[in-house]
Amino acid sequence: MLIHGAMRRLLAIGFIWLGCAVAWAILGSTLLARSSTSFDGLGSSVRALWGPALQQRPPDASWVEWRTVVDREQRTDDKGRPVIVEQPRQVATRHPQPLDRTDLDVQLTLEHRRKGLLWFPTYGVTFAGRYAFRNDTGVEKDVEVSFPLERDGVVYDGFAVTDGDGKPVEVAFEGGEARFTRRLAPGASLPFAVSYRSRGTGRWSYGAEGQGLGPEAGRARQVRIAVATDFEAVDFPEGALSPSTHAAAPGHGWRGEWRFEQLVGSKPVAIALPERLNPGPLAARLTLFAPVGLLFFFFVTAVLLAAGRRSIHPMNYFLLACAFFAFHLLFAYLIDHLEIAPAFALASLVSVGLVVSYARLFLGWRSALVEVGLPQLLYLVLFSLTFFWQGFTGLAVTVGAILTLFVIMQITGKVDWAAATGGVAPGRPPGPPPFPAA
Repeated sequence: MLIHGAMRRLLAIGFIWLGCAVAWAILGSTLLARSSTSFDGLGSSVRALWGPALQQRPPDASWVEWRTVVDREQRTDDKGRPVIVEQPRQVATRHPQPLDRTDLDVQLTLEHRRKGLLWFPTYGVTFAGRYAFRNDTGVEKDVEVSFPLERDGVVYDGFAVTDGDGKPVEVAFEGGEARFTRRLAPGASLPFAVSYRSRGTGRWSYGAEGQGLGPEAGRARQVRIAVATDFEAVDFPEGALSPSTHAAAPGHGWRGEWRFEQLVGSKPVAIALPERLNPGPLAARLTLFAPVGLLFFFFVTAVLLAAGRRSIHPMNYFLLACAFFAFHLLFAYLIDHLEIAPAFALASLVSVGLVVSYARLFLGWRSALVEVGLPQLLYLVLFSLTFFWQGFTGLAVTVGAILTLFVIMQITGKVDWAAATGGVAPGRPPGPPPFPAA
């Protein structure tokens, strides 16, 4: 009978755990769907305000060669005889000029902006580029320089082009490019500088995938790109060039340089702005992980109570599980109105207060604090805190599980489990041996 009663108790507690796991799965799925929908809609709103991920492509220069081409067409005259009609026309052929030098100084300033349950990394960019093209022909040419600009929702402030002497150059804006033309002697160089301020979201890059850092696909000469940021957590997206040198800068910043004498390659320079911990996805992960914490809590509480020859009814476990669920439910809706830290602290305080104030009614203050409140603090609050350490959550939970096992083994190593669980009491004569004596 005792065995059957213990099995019924375990099945009841297991059913309670399973029901809570289903409730957490529903809440977590709701939060994930809400965050995903918000990301698509709010991301478009942020990019409309701050601009998309900026990709600055290198300039190019070319001169135009005009040739006369005669088109011949067979027609019939007024007497029906076939005649050949010649129509001359002018055809333009563009000849690119080599880019001899690229010297850039770029500064990125990060500002996270919150929309709904999500944070978006927006930034301001200050761009100063110095270039030099060369007339590689043997005659004087009119060289046209074009500097590419982003067209979709990008605003340029203080855009200016200057020549090698620092004098302003008048440019024409057409087709997403800033253009100007200069007469260039044979073998002469055409230095100029471009500067502007703009802003974007998520990522900044220079160059183009498949083209590299110069107008000639896969080739660039005398390249120096220096990028300074006001944040340290700099990341380089897949497929981008790593810096030649980089180091932390004063004031929690970073500075990196890309230097190449003769670069052959098609990768761009790119920097991914650091992401801030997003409340919506964080709440979803905490909620979906909650059944693991509740399982640890039930196990440790049951073992500690059994070691002290005490037990609680499955209904008590159910209400304690409801207090666990209250943490995630409250946190999920507090983050709409509070920052993550105060929302987490308030939800933890409410949940722990519910558990301890309830358990002291049937266990007393000491057992409520030590055997119920402390496990909840460990397996709800501290386990949830591990999700703030990105990349270390799994390791932290594993270490916590091993330490839990070690502590439980040390505390209960001398416990007579037969007596503690209602089996054979200490001092009772043992039953017959399992095998008859020889």
